[in-house]
Order: sequence, then C-alpha cells, then structure tokens
Amino acid sequence: MKMWNIDCKDQVGKSVTLYGWVQKKRNLGSLLFIDLRDRSGVIQLVLKPENPYYELAESLKNESVIEVTGLVTLRENKNDKMETGSIEIDVSSFTLLNMANEIPFSLSDNTNALEDTRLKYRYLDLRRSEIKDKLVIRHQIMMSIRNFLSDKGFLEIETPILCKSTPEGARDYLVPSRVNPGHFYALPQSPQIFKQLLMVGGIERYFQIAKCFRDEDLRSDRQPEFTQVDMEMSFVNEEDVMSITEQLIQYVFKKVKNIEISLPLKKMKYDDAIKYYGSDKPDTRYEILIQECKEIFKDTSISFLKESPQIDGIVLKGYASHFSRKEIDKLTEYVKSMGASTLLSLKMEEELSGSIVKNLTNEEKEKVISHLSLEPNDIAFLIPGDYSEVKTLLGSLRVKLAKDLHLIPEETYELLWVTDFPTFEFSKEENRYVACHHPFTSPKDCDVDKLLTDKAHCYSKAYDIVINGYEVGGGSIRIHDAEVQSKMFQALELTEEDIHEKFGFFVEALKYGTPPHGGLAIGLDRLTMILSGTENIRDVIAFPKTASASDLMSESPSVVSDSQLKELGISITKNH
Repeated sequence: MKMWNIDCKDQVGKSVTLYGWVQKKRNLGSLLFIDLRDRSGVIQLVLKPENPYYELAESLKNESVIEVTGLVTLRENKNDKMETGSIEIDVSSFTLLNMANEIPFSLSDNTNALEDTRLKYRYLDLRRSEIKDKLVIRHQIMMSIRNFLSDKGFLEIETPILCKSTPEGARDYLVPSRVNPGHFYALPQSPQIFKQLLMVGGIERYFQIAKCFRDEDLRSDRQPEFTQVDMEMSFVNEEDVMSITEQLIQYVFKKVKNIEISLPLKKMKYDDAIKYYGSDKPDTRYEILIQECKEIFKDTSISFLKESPQIDGIVLKGYASHFSRKEIDKLTEYVKSMGASTLLSLKMEEELSGSIVKNLTNEEKEKVISHLSLEPNDIAFLIPGDYSEVKTLLGSLRVKLAKDLHLIPEETYELLWVTDFPTFEFSKEENRYVACHHPFTSPKDCDVDKLLTDKAHCYSKAYDIVINGYEVGGGSIRIHDAEVQSKMFQALELTEEDIHEKFGFFVEALKYGTPPHGGLAIGLDRLTMILSGTENIRDVIAFPKTASASDLMSESPSVVSDSQLKELGISITKNH
C-alpha cells in the first residue's frame, strides 16, 4: 500500500503493509521511531523494545529500504506539518530489503551539498522532495498539454531524431553513419522541417513533446538537450496560433497551479520591447522603463555625450539613499564587464548631484529633472553608446536592480506576446544579414518586396510568448509559397548549390499544394522551471548536464575505443 492510499480516519485499527526508505530514526529508549518515506510522502513507524524486530530496526542506516506491516494507530503527539501527522504504524512485521551505504550528502531539502556533488549522485538527489516535486509538476504539465491538444483535434506524431544537418542558428550535434562512411546525421535542433512537411501531408493539426539538441554555450535556463512542446496548424494566421497557445497556457496554469490567467494576453511589438525594456523577452512585473535622453544633451559641452549616437537611462524612484559610491562603482563594473564604456549616475537630493553635474548648465540640469521626472531621493542611471548596445545594457541593468532591490513581486505571473520581429538581424561575425528566427519564417505581406532591397526594415509574422522575463515559446507563420521561399534563400545569400544540398527535398515539397500554415514551440523545461519556482533549469530535468555539457553521474561525454572510431572511419587529431 502507498501512503497516498492511507486515509487517516478510515485506516485507524487496520493492518497495512508499506515499502520505502528510512528517512530518519529517533531512539527515545522506550520507543524507536522511524520516518518511512516513499514517493507519496512520509509516515512514522513505532517499535517498542520488546518488539522482535527492534534490534534490526535500530541497526538500520538512513536510506535503507524496508518492508513493514503494522496497525494504523492515532499518534499521541500530532505533527501538523505532515499529511500523515495524526497517525503512526505500530510495526508487527519488519523486513530489510536493502541496507544502504553511508549517504555522501544530506538529502534534506535545505541541503548544503554542492550542485556538482548532487549531480554526481543524481539518483540520490532525486529522493529529495525539492527535486521530486518539480518532476511531478513537469508530469502534470505534460499530461495537461496532451489532454488539451488532443481535445482540440491535434495528433501527436513523432519525427526523426537522426536527420539531415541544416543551418538553423546553432551548431548541430553530429552522428557519424557507419553504413555510409564519411556521411553524418544531425540531431534535430527542432522538428521544424518535419512539422511543416506534416502540414504538406495534410495532417492539419500536429503536436509533439519533442527532444531537441543544440551545441551552444549553456546558462541557467539552457541545456544542450531540451524538450519542447511542438505545434503546427494548417489554414491559420498569427491570431489563430496565438489564441490556441494562450488557451493552452491558461489551461496548464489552472490545472497545475490553480491560477487563473486572463485572456487575451497583452501584446507588445518587438521594437517597443527593445525600446522600453532592452530585451525581446521583457519582464513586465516591475515598471523600470528605459527612457531616451539624447535630446537633453544635444548641445552639451561634455564631448563624449554630445558625440554619442544614443543616450538612454532608467530611474529608480525613492532609492537614491540606497546607493553609496561603493555600490555605484559595483554597478559601473557590472555594465563595463558587458561592454559599456561608462555608467553615469544622477541623484536627486536637495539638488541634482553626480559626476557630470558640475559640467552641466542650469538649463541642462532642469532638462534632466523634467525629462526624467526626478523627485527627491530618486536616482537615474545613464549609458551612452550605439542604439542596440545601450538598450541591451540597460535591459540587463534593470533586471539586476530589480532582483537586488527585491522589486519583483513573488508568486506573480506576467504573460505577454512579443510580436512583429525583424525578419533579419545583422551578424558582425559573418558580415551579413542572417535569419532572425529561421529561413522558413514568413515576412509580413507588405514586406515581401523588401527581402532583397531593405533587409533592415523587413518584419515577419513571428511571435514569442513571454512569462516573467523568460521566452517560454516562439513561433511564426511559415512560408508556404515556393517563390517567396526562394526569395528568402536568396536574401540569406544561399547559393543554388546550398539550397539544393541543405533544403532540396523541402523546396520540392512546397511545389505540391502546400497549405498556409504556422505554429509554435513551447519550452517545456522553462515552463516547468517557472511553475515550480526555480531559476535553475537543471532542477526540472531528471538527469541534466552541467554548464560544461557534462553528465557527472555517468561521466559523459567520454572517450570511445579505437575500434569504434575505426569502424566509423574517424580519427582524433592530437590538438583535440
């Protein structure tokens, strides 16, 4: 019997058999108490010294596995912190199923073990409710998604894991083919092409909880292998896809957290997100907006400000007294580490103060106060530079300040759509325009003619769903017209040989009656991370990788034998 089947009222006086792990022992001399744990919870066992199993129970190490039978009785001293805190099991039969070795770290939820230690012994870490409960939430999210989409007429269809290497923005994980020497599969960065081909095939509504792989630098909300909820629909426009997606998110929030999400979600254009929040995934739980300040300094005598193409700032209302010179220096170092030339601070106390104030005219001081609406005890931070640099830096700074000053309300969820993304972004490394999302994203109808002539001002039918500053999902209406797709490839400077080599089969498919279609992918790991209240994506994955893409438990990646490499026709160079 599992503990979730024990009803404290109905089971009293009945005999039950339980299995689980010894979480803790307490020997009071006249009584031995054991906290028995299984996946469903914890219950107290009690043995008296005359119990024939007393010595065996007393000898147990924590985390040993046992089987017990006994009567359910009421506890004299109830524990309101436990679901089973009003009862205990008076043990009549006791079997040791497996004795545990000494555990290498504390399995309490407030363990101080290093994360690397916990990842090395992940199978032990999973026993902690702090981790286990997050996997339960992940399961609930997945079941909610499956139920909702199935009811809406979507078919769950698997797509290949071994597929063709195509340029999709990140490096591929390559898999050598033994039967085709010198040829490689790639693990999918997403099922993008296959889900579009399902639309060509007339499936109309598809979804998949899909494994995806990207060989890219990691961070707290990114893993080399991740899971996304992939969706694609035929005969839809942007509003159709956004509507079904936000209904799905609303359903998941209600089922998993019993939180009501109001629809429709608000929308923000990409350009406005960058302008006011410095990010295409704005956290709107706090209103620290970026303000453009170039006009204030257009005639200033301060040369580096006069010559700067962009000067923007943010204002913290009522926090000037919080920032000492030392604190401001720390923030300056923070923004400089990300590429800023400087950070200017202006405090409004009895009068305006700051490093540049002595070089400002009275008129300029008044402009600063008026333009930024400064009141006593306000502080403003300004950064000069080019447009994208200034916006990105202040976007990061506003997030840091909100966290440091605890300005983010707890248990609050702010959801919105970011729409109208650019079709292209300029890559300094490649010295050319590349696809902002992927090369199958449809441009706005009015911008199709700009694909080859005005890439900087070409916008697409793309949309991201953002929750609390995290991009949780993104998608677009796809190109279904072969001529427009050809023009897109041309805009990306792909040669006919490139197109045929990378996308030949896909371009061919577009010629056989492709319906208008679009879709979206939701990051399951990130959504679970948000709903389970953690900022570390590794907490919501059963067996995650470290920041260096390693599995400390299985010690992978690892070297393989020379015979395996020879069979694949691969040799390893010494400089690797």
